[in-house]
Amino acid sequence: MCGVVAAFAYSGGAGGIDRAELRAVRDHMSARGPDGSGEWFSHDNRVGLGHRRLAIIDLSDAGAQPMASADGKLVISFNGEIYNYRELRQQLQAMGRVFRSESDTEVLLQLYEEYGCAMLSRLRGMFALALWDGRKQRMLLARDAFGIKPLYYANDGKTLRAASQVKALLHADVDRRPEPAGHAGFFLWGSVPSPWTLYRGIRGLEPGHFMWASEEGVGTPQPFCLITDLLARAAAQPARGTRGEACEHIAAALGACVKAHMVSDVPVGVFLSAGLDSTMLASLASGQLRTLTLAFSEFAGTADDEVPLAEKVAAQLKSRHSTVLTDRKDFEAERASLMNSMDQPTIDGVNSWFVTRAAAAQGIKVALSGLGGDELFGSYPSFREVPQLARLAGPLASIPGLGLAARWISEPVLKRFTSPKYAGLLEYGANLGQAYLLRRSLNMPWELPRLMDADMARQGLHDLQTLSRLSGTFSPIRGSARDRLSVSALEMNWYMRNQLLVDADWASMAHSLEVRVPFADVPLLEAVAPWIAAFPDLSKSEVARATAPRLPAQLLEKPKTGFLVPTSSWLMASDGRKVPRRGLRAWARHVHASYTVAVS
Repeated sequence: MCGVVAAFAYSGGAGGIDRAELRAVRDHMSARGPDGSGEWFSHDNRVGLGHRRLAIIDLSDAGAQPMASADGKLVISFNGEIYNYRELRQQLQAMGRVFRSESDTEVLLQLYEEYGCAMLSRLRGMFALALWDGRKQRMLLARDAFGIKPLYYANDGKTLRAASQVKALLHADVDRRPEPAGHAGFFLWGSVPSPWTLYRGIRGLEPGHFMWASEEGVGTPQPFCLITDLLARAAAQPARGTRGEACEHIAAALGACVKAHMVSDVPVGVFLSAGLDSTMLASLASGQLRTLTLAFSEFAGTADDEVPLAEKVAAQLKSRHSTVLTDRKDFEAERASLMNSMDQPTIDGVNSWFVTRAAAAQGIKVALSGLGGDELFGSYPSFREVPQLARLAGPLASIPGLGLAARWISEPVLKRFTSPKYAGLLEYGANLGQAYLLRRSLNMPWELPRLMDADMARQGLHDLQTLSRLSGTFSPIRGSARDRLSVSALEMNWYMRNQLLVDADWASMAHSLEVRVPFADVPLLEAVAPWIAAFPDLSKSEVARATAPRLPAQLLEKPKTGFLVPTSSWLMASDGRKVPRRGLRAWARHVHASYTVAVS
């Protein structure tokens, strides 16, 4: 896991790139790569690549980046891990190619030489890369299908700049004016939706996309793998077999996936909670396993305490286990560091911050996370509630003016005892996308002008085109499992992409820790989704029984709870006063204010 930076002065009027600027962007990301740094500049000073290294595969200097091909015509700066690099290497060697290192980075270079950007569809892993093709005088930017690894870019019409973090790019000459869609998106969702950021000059490269830049200019991002397309394909061609065969095939696919994610030249640990996702991963992981559980003093002895069951599982698996206790004092001590490390504002991430901090303190450099299991196996309440909401509210939502009138009447009453967003039940319930917005949003669109500059809110909402984008997320999915796979598409493309994966990245990288997410894996999704299409009511507990039958019955029968953090009791202002507490909405305003002040 590393930090990537690139610059390409593609316009003749741009002159050369600023080397000091590129180094400043790179070194802002030193925590992402404490094991080394590198840089490469073209002879005409129009192209530069930088890198911060966290050495995981091929720990020698031969794996250092930026890495050039044997003839020096190709140069790459890459962040991530390619789990099938050994298989790809063998294929390339059979074609006569010779390697100088044991790294997955060199595999990418040689794979590009053979297939060009078509190589992207051959990769199993998480990645964000910048590759300079000196033969064709163009730069390639690309990002994995789930968006596990971030990549942001800024194009001023003369120079293209890219980096792994938004805050890193702020050390370059970029347009820092507020981006209405980014600010509105944050207040709408509690995180900034891709491809927006808070800055007009910075965009995120969408997951599963690549883009070219040449002397002719910067091209439009193009897709090479879209999660919705994979789910739509599965919905159109469900697997054939029994329910038992479905569980067997899914268990086999999970086993192969975890085996692939264990590829590393350093030990790999597992974040172990009392949930099914992490315990399935731990049971499938091989070798001398290290597991870690984050505990909260506020939960000790309560139903929310995950420690007893997690330690029971660890004992059964005979892992080298650690339980790390944290409390409000830790939060108060780390609060400034946490906010400083937050690359874009988010209402979540506190849990990711503390569990990755705990892992790093235990000497763990790579850890598997159960993130993505709920989205894949349909264990969020949204999988039940969103289709129900659309079915119940749909007929009434289609009546002109009824939803708006109902909102005007009910909002003043509802906001006294619950979220006022539910006043939009009849206004936003016409389809799965609208129902998902009502279920997952932090605030509803009509509330935003009260929370931020009204003109900026209106402009941001116009640019976001949220309802049409939500509709596009699930509209290609058809068939009898449409509702089930549509909610997976929505959760994977919105909540998981824009919040969970983003939070996991910035929080883990702040502690120089690589987090791997086996449930967010394209080959796994391709193997599992057709069986879900065949049996849309297949539960995670059924999958867990087939995958890890020796797990305690107490765990297999445990209802879904989520990874809880006592954040609400920790929200204290730096001067000791309590932050006005009205749940996540108040925390969102506090985060947004703290973030914008910190980067101003």
